[in-house]
Amino acid sequence: MKVEMNLDNDSNNLVQAPTNGNSEKLSPSTLSSLLGSKDRDYLLCSTAAAAETDQVKISDLEGKVIGIYFSANWYPPCRNFNRVLIGVYEQLKSNGSNFEIVFVSSDEDLDAFNNYRENMPWLSIPFSDLETKKALNRKYDVESIPCLVILQPDNTKDDDTYYDGVELIYRYGVDAFPFTKEKLDELRREEKRKHDSQTVTNLLTNPERDYLLDQTITRKVPVDSLKGKTVGLYLSAQWCMPCVEFTPKLISIYQKIKQALQEKGGGEDFEIVFVSNDRDQSSFESYFGTMPWLALPFRDPTARTLAKYFDVQWIPCLIIIGPDGKTVTKQGRNLINLYQENAYPFTDAKVESLEKELEEAAKSLPRSEYHAGHRHLLTLVSEGSGGGPFICCDCEEQGSGWAYQCLECGYEVHPRCIRAVTPQSSIEDR
Repeated sequence: MKVEMNLDNDSNNLVQAPTNGNSEKLSPSTLSSLLGSKDRDYLLCSTAAAAETDQVKISDLEGKVIGIYFSANWYPPCRNFNRVLIGVYEQLKSNGSNFEIVFVSSDEDLDAFNNYRENMPWLSIPFSDLETKKALNRKYDVESIPCLVILQPDNTKDDDTYYDGVELIYRYGVDAFPFTKEKLDELRREEKRKHDSQTVTNLLTNPERDYLLDQTITRKVPVDSLKGKTVGLYLSAQWCMPCVEFTPKLISIYQKIKQALQEKGGGEDFEIVFVSNDRDQSSFESYFGTMPWLALPFRDPTARTLAKYFDVQWIPCLIIIGPDGKTVTKQGRNLINLYQENAYPFTDAKVESLEKELEEAAKSLPRSEYHAGHRHLLTLVSEGSGGGPFICCDCEEQGSGWAYQCLECGYEVHPRCIRAVTPQSSIEDR
């Protein structure tokens, strides 16, 4: 069973949507052909701001930066992004920015469409206009949602492009406006400057606070006490089921790493800081009460700053900071799932060493096996022969590289999870 992994993106490699040939100025006629039809020259107003039948002429969008927003109520990542986008949109509108969003629905029926756009403060393509929605999806080659395509009002220069607005909103928020190449280059330069000067102190402190909380929630631990340590920033929340499932595993691995370092001696140390995404103080205290490490105070503004700074789009997320205060990886969770405590200190050199160990171990494994709980023959595959990122169907942990895979139905398990049986036994166990 293959899964999509949320891998790091190069901060200088923002995704560009296809321009489909020469750029063209967004004149009223261009906007009408793009967003309207032969029977419609209007868009639906926000239901939060007007009656559902109220309309806005498409020509009224001339001269504005336009975000074409492909989304659907049934898909949780769309709903998550929608909340973020509403905040950015309302802030830009309150500042008088010439920005507008047009919602293109991928909902399954009219009721879902109406329920979803109920709280949307922007415009929409009517749900019934299937042809326009299809044409926009084809024009911008939309392969996944949420997708936000940004159009400039004077899109006539060769270097004017459509950028992946979802990534820009998550990464920069309102600062991304007006989404021009010049503005994005400026933001990337500032981002690089911050990362180059990054320390654990400037990551975790602010002018009002230079401490973290321990498990009592009352004792204050100086942030400077983390200097010289490998630090994991754990963005998580009690309401998030994947977080609740991952936290006990992380606690176990944390304790094993701490014990190994203590036995080793030499002053090397590992610490984790909980960055809460909980919805209220009681949830924060209840969840943090299960953890053996430190935490930012609940609703500390640094939590939101860190999520934006590291471009965190999903939780749980474990970001590893090295003893020098620089970022080692944003993939701490995946590395824990793959290698448990052996992942420490999470560096590229360590991961490369672990991958080589797996390669050597795989040489002695049977090329195929029957596994208890599955009726088909499983074949040993590598990343180059059909393996790769997956969720083990036996232990439900992350896998990568080598796997035993069912070539008939995609069932996959870690080599360490194989329970070899005869063909008849595998059918009976199933």
